[in-house]
Amino acid sequence: MVFNFSVALTWILFLALFPLAFFWLRRAWRIFYKRDMSEVALRRGEPPANAERFAPYTGMANLVAGGIAVAVVVLVVTVGLPYETWSAVAGSTIWCKFFADFIISRHAHKPLGKGAAR
Repeated sequence: MVFNFSVALTWILFLALFPLAFFWLRRAWRIFYKRDMSEVALRRGEPPANAERFAPYTGMANLVAGGIAVAVVVLVVTVGLPYETWSAVAGSTIWCKFFADFIISRHAHKPLGKGAAR
């Protein structure tokens, strides 16, 4: 096996799934079971005023993304999932999770009406 740039990126993507899954599942745990709303729909590090309203959406986004990441790791190690398959699933999951967080946070922090303060 020749070690080149492609092999390095493959290993980085695979190894990055471990901490990503951990942080996403830990975040879902904090939102659903500990009822910690400090990580719900963050924008510039601050949760919205009505964080409880957006907690189910943020929690599910974290739970689904963390579950998919764990499933990909388990399938790669046990079944030997092909590179094209697991990298597509992992990459799509990462991007979809980032987009979901962005959409939820922007929706949670939008102004309420015409004279609303930002």
